[in-house]
Amino acid sequence: MKKLFLTGELSLACLLTLTFMFMQSCNGQKTATDFAVEKIDSLFNNRYAAIENNENRPGGAVYILKGDTVIFDKGYGIADLATGSPIDGNTFFNIASVSKQFTAMAILQLQEEGKLSVEDALSKYFPDFKADFFKRIKIKHLLSHSSGLPDLRPRDNRDFVLHATDMECIEFFKELDHLNFEPGSNYEYQNPTFQLCYAIIEKVSGEPFEEYMKKHIFTPAGMDETLYFEAERNIPRMSHGYITEDNGVTWKEYDYGEESFFATKADGGIYTSTHEFAKWEQALRNDILISDSLKQIAHSPITTVTGSTYSSYQNRPYTSYGYGWFIEQKPGMPKKVYHTGDNGGFQIYAGRFPEKGILVLVFENRNDQSRWQMVEKIDSILKDAGMLD
Repeated sequence: MKKLFLTGELSLACLLTLTFMFMQSCNGQKTATDFAVEKIDSLFNNRYAAIENNENRPGGAVYILKGDTVIFDKGYGIADLATGSPIDGNTFFNIASVSKQFTAMAILQLQEEGKLSVEDALSKYFPDFKADFFKRIKIKHLLSHSSGLPDLRPRDNRDFVLHATDMECIEFFKELDHLNFEPGSNYEYQNPTFQLCYAIIEKVSGEPFEEYMKKHIFTPAGMDETLYFEAERNIPRMSHGYITEDNGVTWKEYDYGEESFFATKADGGIYTSTHEFAKWEQALRNDILISDSLKQIAHSPITTVTGSTYSSYQNRPYTSYGYGWFIEQKPGMPKKVYHTGDNGGFQIYAGRFPEKGILVLVFENRNDQSRWQMVEKIDSILKDAGMLD
């Protein structure tokens, strides 16, 4: 034991936590993990507490994986208010911008196969884009939200806003004549840049985007039911997104047909469940899709998010962006690799602590409460239980 203290292999806090858990387990008493599970359940019961005894309300699916052990897996509330179907780990949510990491993975996979490079200029793939600055913008700038490209998708046509596809959304780039900043010099979170990735994947692979993703990403990861949204498509165990205008007393559906740009895929179109997403976690851990060395680059700070004057999205202390993932390096905490998603009434969080083998998923079909306060409470509970030491 003395050797462990001298070499720093085990902190005092970690040692005490492990000793406590071992003693409690041997005595048939609750462990630190048991207490953490109780606190997380209480957190979400309070988060989704009924107002005026109204039980018919949206909620969320919560899933936490530690190593290979599922320590929390529970649904709260209703997936579809029209049918009353409850939420559980098999309920499908639109994960919105969490979809971006899958698009980034496809680009990186194609690079590893020698079919493209993230150093390629966009002018190579879009010769009809007139501006000279497309020669300076590289694929890596798209993946890291550092391209300087503005979002000028036309919003005066309501039908376009509600139903436009990825390829329709990048038409404005052909005539674009300015950047917000020089490529690689700042951070501005943009959806159309990932729609450019959609077009690049199709051009390079020779396959329709969705077919490529199914064949080369979802299926190898074991995500057999995961799919992209299309109008009239049958999505298994589908939830709807909801918003409330009267403090949770009544709810109205707010997803496709009610909210903007719901039909695009590369930036936010995936429907999946927490159980399916857990398979994605295993694919990442086991390097099923790309090499570990390339994954580590994707999970490393590339663009500084904190302090950007161009974008407020996830602009908090200690935050950067890699290729398809946010990176948080908060003092006293292990590195967090995560993404959030927001569209319609859906509010999504998918956070990983790779060094600790922890995955935290919260998929919600309502967005009436603070996501980040919730995330910070979960992180605190896990840390107090010794899981993040």
